[in-house]
Amino acid sequence: MNSAPSLEAQLRELVLAITATSRALLPLSGDQLLQTIVQAAASIFGAAAASIALVDESAGEMVFRVAYGQGSDSVVGMRIPLDQGIAGYVANTGQPIAVSNVQTDPRFARDTAERTGYVPRSILAMPLVAEDRVIGVMEVLDKLSAPSFGMQDMELLGLFARQAALAIHQSQHLDALNEILVQNIRALVTPETAVDLERVLGEKDAAKHDDVLEIARVFQSIAGLGERERKACLKIMQVFEEYGTTHLSAYE
Repeated sequence: MNSAPSLEAQLRELVLAITATSRALLPLSGDQLLQTIVQAAASIFGAAAASIALVDESAGEMVFRVAYGQGSDSVVGMRIPLDQGIAGYVANTGQPIAVSNVQTDPRFARDTAERTGYVPRSILAMPLVAEDRVIGVMEVLDKLSAPSFGMQDMELLGLFARQAALAIHQSQHLDALNEILVQNIRALVTPETAVDLERVLGEKDAAKHDDVLEIARVFQSIAGLGERERKACLKIMQVFEEYGTTHLSAYE
């Protein structure tokens, strides 16, 4: 009796593995790197706090992804409407802004700040731009050595923002690539298609059971290396999908 797991079971296991480890593929391009960026920014600016919020277009909101300093424990995960607050203004206009006294600025969302337990005095906010689209906002709060932030501070924060935008953009591309991979595998993970696929692979070469999984693993691994490699992997997946569709249809 063959005790080896069925192809269906292997595919299901692979889907779970990809879903669970998608962020681990870019350990330096996900939250870990963003946290390092906001921490470095707060340190260099001598700021009381720093944060990065990402745009969620489908929800019409911004979600704070990482934060450091005053109020950071409460702000991470917080969502605010995309049309509110200084961060919302920067996200909608794509323009950086320095506010020396938030109490006199009508764009300041005091109720949101109070929810974090920390109400700042001054804010410097910079858009995170990728492919001419604002994907988020980086903020530093309260420069401790001065009453407000200046133009030199804004230029320096722009450097941090570019690094953050690059990391986020790369991570989002990988997320989309992983989703394509998962969707294609899930399309195979049904009792009917798994039986057909096992029959096709069995008639060709029983070793191809392992090959299917190995191709996906290699595809996933290479995807973390860079944009050119990810595009090559995507092409491979498209070829694999076409191959599978053509050969499976021959047995219908």
